[in-house]
Amino acid sequence: MYYDRIIPMKEELRIDIVGLAGACSYALDCIEAELVKIKNKHGKRVAYISVCMAEYLAIQGDALQDLAMCALLHDNALTQYITEELERNYVIDIKKDLSVRKTNLHCIYGEKNITKLPFKTDVSNVILYHHEHADGTGPFQKKWNETPLPARIIHLADTVDIIGNSIKSDDNRWDFICQYLSQKKDSLFDSECVNAFLHVFTKESFMCLSDDSFETKLWEIIPREKMVFDWEMCKNVADFFAKIVDYKSSFTSRHSIGVAEKASLLAKYMGYDSITVQKMYLAGALHDIGKMAVGNEILEKPDKLTDDEFSTMKNHAGYTYLILSEVNDFEEIRDWAAFHHEKLNGKGYPFGKTADELNEQERMMACVDIYQALTEDRPYKKGLSHEKTCDILDDMAHKGFIDSDISKTIRECFGRT
Repeated sequence: MYYDRIIPMKEELRIDIVGLAGACSYALDCIEAELVKIKNKHGKRVAYISVCMAEYLAIQGDALQDLAMCALLHDNALTQYITEELERNYVIDIKKDLSVRKTNLHCIYGEKNITKLPFKTDVSNVILYHHEHADGTGPFQKKWNETPLPARIIHLADTVDIIGNSIKSDDNRWDFICQYLSQKKDSLFDSECVNAFLHVFTKESFMCLSDDSFETKLWEIIPREKMVFDWEMCKNVADFFAKIVDYKSSFTSRHSIGVAEKASLLAKYMGYDSITVQKMYLAGALHDIGKMAVGNEILEKPDKLTDDEFSTMKNHAGYTYLILSEVNDFEEIRDWAAFHHEKLNGKGYPFGKTADELNEQERMMACVDIYQALTEDRPYKKGLSHEKTCDILDDMAHKGFIDSDISKTIRECFGRT
């Protein structure tokens, strides 16, 4: 019924977690770029500035890597904040509110979100207090000596990058930043962090942030060591990223997690080993991460998309491929995630893969994505029943779009649950 499988001997799932955080930071940057016009790679620039300062301040080893992860994910709750708070209050000006950081809510959400990520050191309050002012006038009124050093570092790095992005002239950028830090020393920023930044960076070295050379330097400072994942850790990490994606649009509020759950369930039902089941869960959670680069005016349009809009929408699978390509040795999971709109007849997207080019896991993900989309409730429709959805899948298989054996197995597997 299925392709021949070689069941591997007992092995461990090892993931480049820092690279995955870096890939996610790009997706978060797409949201910030959409709202407040911050250039892409904001998260990575904040991470680079932060780790350079941290090394000067004698932060090393695991603590340095954890600081980099926190910096990459410092705005992880951005989409959640927009969905849960700003959309409840249409009086709030989203762009104004985000640009001046008036709220502490995204800090609260962001702190809670990272609690199950695999940090090696204690990162308590780093995300929570990353907008605190040295003089205690910040969101939680914590003075510099009540705020963890990593939070103070990220606060300065984040602000410096936003300011630098707002100044178009290279000649004026450095002088303005130095003047601003001098003016805000001991009020917005503490002396220790200001001095560290000014010792580490010069006008010339700071200019590397204007090109891509800083990213190479970032990964030289922060080794991309793989971390062993057991099932619990895999699920925690996958759910973290799935929630970020799903908060992007209220139309698909649980879609990624639903695909992850069903993809792993189907893989287990079909006899795959535990490592493959974990990988399918992770691929399902990440399959729509490319939607972070697509505007909500398209994602949430209840009417039929125009040809141009549909072309933009189709790009999301390509963005998923590009984003996940940043993670070391992630090609298998990347392909399972990114090929979920490919069809056996070669008429899918983004790559127009044919049946000969699509393996079983990629075919499974395509079927599960359709099943989840059809059965879940959305604001403009009620989810279909299992039987009706399976009838549609069988019809799509008859037309040569999807794998008929997998469609039949989904009827059996999900019918049991």
